[in-house]
Amino acid sequence: MCEAREAMSATQSPVMKEIPPKSEDLSSWYTAVCLKAELVSYAPVRGCVVLRPYGFALWERLQAALDVRFKETGHENAYFPLLIPESLLAKEGEHIEGFAPEVAWVTQGGGETLPERLAIRPTSEVIIGTMYAQWIQSYRDLPILINQWANVMRWEKATRPFLRTLEFLWQEGHTAHATEQEAQAEAAQMLGIYREVAEGTVAVPVVVGEKSSSERFAGANHTFSLEALMPDGKALQSATSHELGQNFSRAYDITFADTDQQVKHVWTTSWGMSWRMLGAMIMVHGDDRGLRLPPKMAPIEVMIIPIVRGEEPAVLAAAQALAQELRAAGRRVRVDERDDKKPGFKFADADMRGIPVRIEVGARDLANGELVVVRRDQERGAEGTKVTVARDAIVTHLATLLNEIQASLFAQAQAQLARGLVTAEHRDDFLRLCRERAGLVEIPWCDQPACEAAVKAETSATTRNLRPLGVDQQPARCVACGEPARVRAYFAQSY
Repeated sequence: MCEAREAMSATQSPVMKEIPPKSEDLSSWYTAVCLKAELVSYAPVRGCVVLRPYGFALWERLQAALDVRFKETGHENAYFPLLIPESLLAKEGEHIEGFAPEVAWVTQGGGETLPERLAIRPTSEVIIGTMYAQWIQSYRDLPILINQWANVMRWEKATRPFLRTLEFLWQEGHTAHATEQEAQAEAAQMLGIYREVAEGTVAVPVVVGEKSSSERFAGANHTFSLEALMPDGKALQSATSHELGQNFSRAYDITFADTDQQVKHVWTTSWGMSWRMLGAMIMVHGDDRGLRLPPKMAPIEVMIIPIVRGEEPAVLAAAQALAQELRAAGRRVRVDERDDKKPGFKFADADMRGIPVRIEVGARDLANGELVVVRRDQERGAEGTKVTVARDAIVTHLATLLNEIQASLFAQAQAQLARGLVTAEHRDDFLRLCRERAGLVEIPWCDQPACEAAVKAETSATTRNLRPLGVDQQPARCVACGEPARVRAYFAQSY
């Protein structure tokens, strides 16, 4: 994305007349889609966006998919303050050092200069840990399983909608446990939930693994993540789950009396997914016509378009009756009743907004007891894209069709990811593939920060996730530096 677009304010937001080809310039295509589909508008503050109703509806779909799973696993929602005193933030040294460049500070309230700076939360381990120290006294108080839906702020230099903005929406879970084993199980469980939602709801396939020490969350013992691959060969970190050990509990004195009457520090985790997942969905599934939304994520699953020629009130009435029937069957439906737009415009508009299915209702269709049904996931004109369905079979047909579209988009995305998973056996090939953004480039790796720093300096690529080397692959040498390999690592440039 060009710098001019990144810095646009609300007064400079362009009116997008058309969407450029995705394959020619993914960045310009992405910006155009976000604006033209009315997901966001640029705010007067640099690096911030206004989330418009259609964009917020996407966030609500993601939020709902996550929230129900959190509650099924015993987690409860709570809310903690936005502002964090500097003295609290400074207690966990590694944590504050890791976030210092991104922290925004409040130094004045009204006309009063504050005696202590207040950080606008970049994440909430500090304030939540402080409260847990008050709430936890005994093993009977454990585990604490809390999730927070919130906004956070990180003072980013380069921004783009959903992927990287100064202020963004997310959820952050924070749990406290009596044993290390419980905390490890919690971190693994939440990573599994994120993968289930990413692949089963958002239809974005991911690579799961542990972060290197250089990429690990500041203050964590272990960080695990989901990495999605974008069409330009860059990786997008889509969710993280952190096993924090006792680092924060020692810093904030979170202790409990155990069953053996010994006072011990709790073991904690934190985990989060943000609206960045929406950015992944947009880039992975979209095409030259705009968005393509998986039905489980679509605010509108079915757009009904009356084909009215002259005075045909029966057509509009039939479209409304159809919408009511589909809503009663649990479908999310809208009727495009705009009388100042022709059917062709409405078709293109529904396509641009990524609505999975549109139904065309005309006088001839009604006379024949039929409806024209068009699916969005396939190339225009492909066999089966447009079919005629008996009016009395539409509810059953849509239930099957929407499941097919969900599976189809995931299969297409899986194929894209498979093409982007590459291996390298020689250093020159490895560096070239990283520079060329060939995808997630896998090598045997030494797991040394100095090696990772050298690769980043040459190619801008870093490790995305690690996995075990495998018994059958030992002994092996790091492709990047030649030292003994300890793991296999995916390298890529990233957002």
